[in-house]
Amino acid sequence: MNERHLFYDELGNEVEFIVKAKFTLDDTDYVALLPADDIESYTYILRIDLDENGDEILVGIDDEELDEAQKTYEELMRENLQ
Repeated sequence: MNERHLFYDELGNEVEFIVKAKFTLDDTDYVALLPADDIESYTYILRIDLDENGDEILVGIDDEELDEAQKTYEELMRENLQ
């Protein structure tokens, strides 16, 4: 995938991320992001939700949800390598 997107942090600063993957787990959509300026950094996994206007927003997830999403992402990456 490796699309680049600009996002805004909580202070309104632009931050560019590389979208590594979008995937679905139990009818919930997630995105795996890598900071474009630090490709050695951790990959962030966030849930895709809709705001009150129906626009997509990215939401942080708790440790339990992250664990399940991470397993799904890792499996997806293994499948893509085969």
